[in-house]
Amino acid sequence: MESAPPVVVAIDGPSGTGKSSTSKAVAAQLGLSYLDTGAQYRAITWWMVSNGIDLEDPSAIAAVAGKPEIVSGTDPAHPTITVDGVDVSGPIRTQEVTAKVSAVSAVPDVRARITELQRSLAGSAARGIVVEGRDIGTTVLPDADLKVFLTASPAARAARRSGELKGVDVHSTREALLKRDAADSSRPTSPLAKAADAVEVDTTELTLPQVIECVVTLVEEKRAGK
Repeated sequence: MESAPPVVVAIDGPSGTGKSSTSKAVAAQLGLSYLDTGAQYRAITWWMVSNGIDLEDPSAIAAVAGKPEIVSGTDPAHPTITVDGVDVSGPIRTQEVTAKVSAVSAVPDVRARITELQRSLAGSAARGIVVEGRDIGTTVLPDADLKVFLTASPAARAARRSGELKGVDVHSTREALLKRDAADSSRPTSPLAKAADAVEVDTTELTLPQVIECVVTLVEEKRAGK
């Protein structure tokens, strides 16, 4: 049987749309690598916080953007991320990092550094890769074979996210999501945006298996046409 051609899939969208769960499942189902780019931005933010960098000062952030060594494992069944050899998959999910990641990721030197890492990983994925983030289809991989932009209503996104963060108030979660959307969509460098040639999938009324099935079908159609 002829092996399927490698395919690069970019999945963008704001938090709470089912992006990570969908991306991991699609990659696992199709035998592709998987990259959570948000984890990379969280990792560099965690390093900045841990090293006492002044996150109110973009020039201070830019000055050390190249220092931490960030390594992402791309197995969808067990994605890993380390900073200077330390497993940070837990620490990067704290509220402190979540609150500060937009400020760090808005700095052009940080984006340039992380984008370079992302392109390198995508280019070395022999069978293809699913890359999820906020600017993958527009900036990181503008020539991706398939671009998908996931959306959902703010209410649905807040309910999902507060369900993940046990005991967190839905209203405050919704406010935090909208604040991050505004920050990520308005930054001058690589803002959160839908690529002109992306397929938009509204996940508000869909179950996770339905979203996964939809994206798998899109990838298979794209592969068939390659």
